[in-house]
Amino acid sequence: MSAKLDQLLSDLQASLGDKITKHVVALDEITIECKAADYLAVCQILRDAATLKFEQLIDLSGVDYQTYGDGAYDGMRYAVVCHLLSVSLNHRVRLRVFAQDEDFPILPTLVDVWSVANWYEREAFDMFGIMFENHPDLRRLLTDYGFVGHPFRKDFPMIGNVEMRYDPEQQRVIYQPVTIDERNNVPRVIRDEGAHRG
Repeated sequence: MSAKLDQLLSDLQASLGDKITKHVVALDEITIECKAADYLAVCQILRDAATLKFEQLIDLSGVDYQTYGDGAYDGMRYAVVCHLLSVSLNHRVRLRVFAQDEDFPILPTLVDVWSVANWYEREAFDMFGIMFENHPDLRRLLTDYGFVGHPFRKDFPMIGNVEMRYDPEQQRVIYQPVTIDERNNVPRVIRDEGAHRG
């Protein structure tokens, strides 16, 4: 581990103390974890501590660990992962927090800490069904308003029962049963195993 990374890890531990439940250093990157109850406080410290100064939330994504490790994983199912950048101190950190309830995953919103979290959290809600408490406008972002379910969940069906399309005669979007015609665009060629290529 480089001296710079070692110093960052030391600063993280000094500022966050026992709020860090786990840390991993791999590929010259630091990943820290915290409890859901400490999530908002940890993020405020990461932003405001003089030795950390993570001014920018670069990314926030949901993760579904249901089939992680070929089903050998035995932990909480839903997590949110944040990638943070300190422009002034030129360092990065990854923060992961698990939602406690698998049936209704919920975490506090980070909109008051980093305003850019608004759209990232809407995407995590839409794709994974993770709720963000006190979010100012938590609604679907990428799927249709009438869409049922969350497409990035590992238990989401691979094929739906209805499809939507715009009907020019009715001048509106309509739903109809899925119509998937089997087609083979590439002819199947069976070669004689004894044939030699010249």
